[in-house]
Parts: sequence; C-alpha cells; structure tokens
Amino acid sequence: MYLISLYFDEKTNKLINRYIERIAQKSGNRFMTDNKVPPHMTISAIEAKSIDELIDPFEEVCEKLHSSNIMFVSTGQLLPYVFYITPVMNSYLTDMNKIIYDEYSKISDIRISRYYMPNSWLAHVTLAKTLSKDQQMTALDVMMSEFSPFEALVSRIGLSRVNPHEDVRTHILDI
Repeated sequence: MYLISLYFDEKTNKLINRYIERIAQKSGNRFMTDNKVPPHMTISAIEAKSIDELIDPFEEVCEKLHSSNIMFVSTGQLLPYVFYITPVMNSYLTDMNKIIYDEYSKISDIRISRYYMPNSWLAHVTLAKTLSKDQQMTALDVMMSEFSPFEALVSRIGLSRVNPHEDVRTHILDI
C-alpha cells in the first residue's frame, strides 16, 4: 500500500504533534509516537505492485497543485480504533482529491482505495490509532479539553510507503 498525503507548515505540525503526544501520554497508546508517524492527511491510498509505477504520475500531479490554508474544526472517531481531527471540506481539498484520482485512475494495474475516491473521502488527520475502547474515551477527554478550531497551511505533498511510514517523494507546493 502506498499513500499520497498532504503535509503542513511547522506551526501546524507542532500543534498536531502536541495533540498526538497528549493523547499518547494520557491513554498509554503510543502507536503514533513510537512509529514516528508525521502529521499528515492522506488524500489517496493505492495498491500497486511497485512504487516505480506511481512516481511519474506523482510528478505530474504535483505540477497541478498549490498550497492553501484549510480550517480544522472538529474531532472524530473511526470506531473502534482511530481518533482524528477533520477540516472543513472545501473546493481546494475536493479538487485536489479529484485531480489525484483522475491521474492515478489512468493506470490499469493499480487499485485506489474506495475510501479515497472523489465524493467518498473523509478528510482527516489521525491523532491516535489501535485504540481500545477505554483509550478512545481518554482521547475524547483530552481533545474536549484541548482542541479548538485552527487554520493550517498545506505546504507539501508526499508519496510514501506504509508500515513503517517512509517518504518516497515529497514536493513543496507553491502558493
């Protein structure tokens, strides 16, 4: 599995990392910190035989994209294991998701996850995963006391491997 993900400016990274660390401290679930998962928003998940067939389309996509601000306004849960923050779904995010989908759907021997197709993508940034029920409740308690809406700058896009996370290519987005 390979991911195409959005990354943020340093101010946003510090804030999101603070949320990740606080949930880890309070819940005891250190999956995100132990695996050094950087703050990111996955915009596409692709199954392919080789990363090599994904690199050229990634470079093509990068030329069509730009940086922008988005607003994170809420927290959520993908039950039973994941806790996240979510942005307002705006035209910037929906257009970017469609551009990436359109480029990669041209490749016949890959499969794009149905959860990342246009009009079915839940934009989110994972703060904790592999949570037990009690850890989910702790994450909710932490975020109820610490979260408030904030603006974030999407500054980079990356193509990565998973488990463990490894960036293969990154591209700084122009404003």
